[in-house]
Amino acid sequence: MQAHTDESAEPVFGRLLTAMVTPYTQDGELDVTRARQLAARLVDEQANDALVVNGTTGESPTTSDAEKAELVAAVVDEVGDRAQVVAGIGTFETAHTVRLAKQAAEAGADGVLVVTPYYSKPPQRGVLHHFLEVADATGLPLMAYDIPHRAGVAIETATMLEMAKHPNIVAVKDAKGDLAASSRVISESTLTYYSGDDAMTLPLLAVGGAGVVGTSTHFTGRRTRQMIDAFVAGRVDEALALHQALLPVYTGVFATQGVMLVKAGLAHQGFPVGGLRAPLPEATPEEHEAFAALLDRADL
Repeated sequence: MQAHTDESAEPVFGRLLTAMVTPYTQDGELDVTRARQLAARLVDEQANDALVVNGTTGESPTTSDAEKAELVAAVVDEVGDRAQVVAGIGTFETAHTVRLAKQAAEAGADGVLVVTPYYSKPPQRGVLHHFLEVADATGLPLMAYDIPHRAGVAIETATMLEMAKHPNIVAVKDAKGDLAASSRVISESTLTYYSGDDAMTLPLLAVGGAGVVGTSTHFTGRRTRQMIDAFVAGRVDEALALHQALLPVYTGVFATQGVMLVKAGLAHQGFPVGGLRAPLPEATPEEHEAFAALLDRADL
């Protein structure tokens, strides 16, 4: 099979996606108005082709199913005319994930992001069954999220190639950290690969990747898009220079848990989105100051 290497073909979800944080009110409730404003900011100011809502960066483990549906519907209503909305629906139970897939479709999502079932560490046949069941549940395109250091189990290459045969499984958010394995799947399937680690975007592009589902892209989005566009156009030196300039922010956003620093960074920029739900604490003053300094030094 031929990999997605045609530069003239737009990847299924575009090239730049941000895993959007979830805004809360002062009393910890979902702040739908602020979520709309943040979505517009990410699309109109940070050049995102698509937004992932209800991902891990959206604190999905601590939001209810009803809140997830409300958030998807609100973001679709706000930016759906100019960006795709991908709903994070991953849980460690197949039946629950299927229910969330159907709910996301009803809420107007353009696609779904499904993380490897976590904690229970199923064997590969269980992983495969999980993804195929969810892919069968709706007609939405599915992006598989391969992040073994969180999930506890990887999607092995043979499993990924088998998943690629399903017409609805079209993309991968790749946080495995194994470029050789990713390169093989890209070369032997039509799966579109997005980096799930901001700092690995350029290396993944070099082996046939399409772009990024980012965290720091709450701040670096427009310049990350420039980096991607430069590489796709063959201006590799320009892409490398942008990668190197943004690298401190790409890595610094994960100096502690990424959600904590995104919310701290947004507050620093005068766009507060509320606190976090336990067990995540807010960034310490020292963490906040260190990340703010990185943003300022990068002229973001």
